[in-house]
Amino acid sequence: MHQASYLPESGTSILSVLQGGYNHPLAREWQAERHLRKLMFIFPIFVSDDDEEEVEIPSLPRIKRHGINKLLNYMKPLVEKGLKAVILFGVILKEGVKDDVGTAADDPNGPVIQAIRLLRKHFPDLYIMCDVCLCEYTDHGHCGILNDDGSLKREPSVLRIGSVAVNYAKAGANCVAPSDMMDGRIKEIKLGLIQAKLENKVLVMSYLAKFLGSLYGPFRDIAGSAPSHGDRKLYQLPSGGAGLARRALVRDMEEGADAFLVKPSTFYLDIVSEALRMCKDYPLCVYQVSGEYAMLHAAAEKGVVDLKEIAFEAHNGFLRAGARLFISYFTPEFLDWLDE
Repeated sequence: MHQASYLPESGTSILSVLQGGYNHPLAREWQAERHLRKLMFIFPIFVSDDDEEEVEIPSLPRIKRHGINKLLNYMKPLVEKGLKAVILFGVILKEGVKDDVGTAADDPNGPVIQAIRLLRKHFPDLYIMCDVCLCEYTDHGHCGILNDDGSLKREPSVLRIGSVAVNYAKAGANCVAPSDMMDGRIKEIKLGLIQAKLENKVLVMSYLAKFLGSLYGPFRDIAGSAPSHGDRKLYQLPSGGAGLARRALVRDMEEGADAFLVKPSTFYLDIVSEALRMCKDYPLCVYQVSGEYAMLHAAAEKGVVDLKEIAFEAHNGFLRAGARLFISYFTPEFLDWLDE
């Protein structure tokens, strides 16, 4: 503790005089323990099986879905501005392709594996992550394989998820990130990578805490991943489940995860902070999900906030809470903003 000295004329403690320390823009920057950098940002990319598609979804402003033939022209200026990492999501639009086991997820001629190979060829330094889940590819829209009563079969589901992850790795992905929240999928992925002799080449990022909630609507619009029946309450975490998040973190650490992710972000910063304490030696990421992003755009359109200022405020909040990586739909804007 500091020994306080007092100003004789007012009795004010010298230690309470703080404003001189941040009276200049540069001095204010110096007060930050960490600063936002381009390498922290991971941009979600939606690749559809319509090769010529390039369409914006109204509920997700400024974000487009791309066919494989449109992807390079979109990516080139972003990479030139300093984009370091992407996370790929496949979108199946063709009729009759989705099935009960998500065969299209790792189809060699499907959108994700085609995109991995294309990006690896043209942008060899780009870090390519793949979301690993089955919901975009199953005809029922759930994240695994179902029993007759509509519940998830754990063992065949994690076997299938592990197989998809390994096939993404074989195609050239640098990182696989399972988002299904099924018990045991990290272990299955790790074992699969070891068997494929890729365990030292691919990072496994666990969605350690993916909470069920109301913030995924725009994502489901662009990815076509809404469940055809029921919901995901039995495998995604309940919003009040901090203890479950801690237990999931311990589980996935023991199964060999290399990095961790909390999703959504803004309403779960306590979970981020707790995760930082528990896994301080691991990279920690947050995903500012589609509903959070859309809400900030809506507030800006209403004149409630300035879009740039609120985006910085949000991402600095993630940084303060302990995240060092951000999956963010604002990534293209930050590539410009961080040059200013």
